[in-house]
Amino acid sequence: MENGYYTWMLVSASLVLLMTAPGLALFYGGMSRTKSVLNMMMMSFSALGVVGIVYALWGWSMSYSTTFLTADGAAGKEIGKLFSNPFTQFGLEKTDPANYVFVAFQLTFAVITAALISGAVADRMKFSAWLVFLPIWVTLSYFPLAHMVWGGGFLSGVKGGLADLLFSGEDGAAVAPIDYAGGTVVHINAGVAGLVLALMLGKRIGFGKEPMKPHNLTLTMIGAGLLWFGWFGFNVGSIVNLDDYTTETGLVWLNTTLATCAAMIGWLAIEKLRDGHATSLGAASGVVAGLVAITPACGNLVPWSAMVLGLVAGGLCALAVGLKYKLGYDDSLDVVGVHLVGGLVGTIGVGFLASNSGGLLTGGGPKQLVVQVVVALFAMVWSAIATLVVALLVKAVIGLRLDDESEVEGIDYAEHGEAAYDFGTGGGARRTSSILGTASPASAPAPTASEVNA
Repeated sequence: MENGYYTWMLVSASLVLLMTAPGLALFYGGMSRTKSVLNMMMMSFSALGVVGIVYALWGWSMSYSTTFLTADGAAGKEIGKLFSNPFTQFGLEKTDPANYVFVAFQLTFAVITAALISGAVADRMKFSAWLVFLPIWVTLSYFPLAHMVWGGGFLSGVKGGLADLLFSGEDGAAVAPIDYAGGTVVHINAGVAGLVLALMLGKRIGFGKEPMKPHNLTLTMIGAGLLWFGWFGFNVGSIVNLDDYTTETGLVWLNTTLATCAAMIGWLAIEKLRDGHATSLGAASGVVAGLVAITPACGNLVPWSAMVLGLVAGGLCALAVGLKYKLGYDDSLDVVGVHLVGGLVGTIGVGFLASNSGGLLTGGGPKQLVVQVVVALFAMVWSAIATLVVALLVKAVIGLRLDDESEVEGIDYAEHGEAAYDFGTGGGARRTSSILGTASPASAPAPTASEVNA
């Protein structure tokens, strides 16, 4: 059984890796405009490169070195129940090789959480600023929250933790927080970070005045399908009860599927009633909203309640994505509307629907709901403060936003010297590789007006 468990963990890690590249890259890339699709995809790929390295250097130690001991049995020192010593297992040098499979799995979670933020800043954030933002943000926001929720820190059920302060038990909280696979750590965290960055950057040129439609919904649909497929690694890989491995994994798989189906239908129903059309973008977005919402709750619901949660999430997220026009913040690809709102629906919703008489509507009283709400609020405040600090730092040092001319020209050309599509200019890049020792002719035509304004 143990060999099968480790095999599944490695498969799950690979599935979660697939969610970022190419899943999220395609999903966001298709939603972008023609002149910014490559940059959008590069933000996902670069998150994999940067965060993967940082996680191996100090992210694992900062998140889990108090839980997973070194090869010689030493434990990392916990700092205020907020994070572990980042140097205890720095560079994985002292990490027990038996724990590499857990490192691999958790690394992919950190990567996709950071990559999710990019959808809120499409078209206008400097690529250099993004690369500097990533390692600092995961250090100040993701790693501490991962420790607090999953590493036995302040947002878990440990003695002296937030839940224990609310409802104290004999050896810890009488009612422990529920976050099976990342409602707070991943989705609320990324959603709040996206909102803060969007506010810091300001609106895109022309936002609310000219259409900024997705350029290729086929890519978005393919990306949504890959995200759905990879999400089984995300949720089913986050096994909690090894003594009941078979029952739990089947339940989590089924809940993940049913909630996502219901969320897609809920989103499409809102679209049809509100706009008269059920769109492919709505279907893809509904799929992601359902996956987000069921993530924290997938091991603590039964199939009927998973469908209820998904239906509510799909409907609420469909309504929430329109708030950016009413409230005036430019969340380019709906990170706030889908991940923050969906994460809140799942994290708080399990307080209503938790199985085994644990939720408010399933006979368990209000305690679980109170714990879920307070933990969600704490995670929002932590992420907001951490993101603001990092954004202000990066802005002061190198600046966050492209200049207006580059934004109008297109971030793909301005930041990468490339175009996603060849419209008869002889190639998608401004210059050939320096490895070949050649450069594009000086007479190479400039991008057409249709390319610039796409």
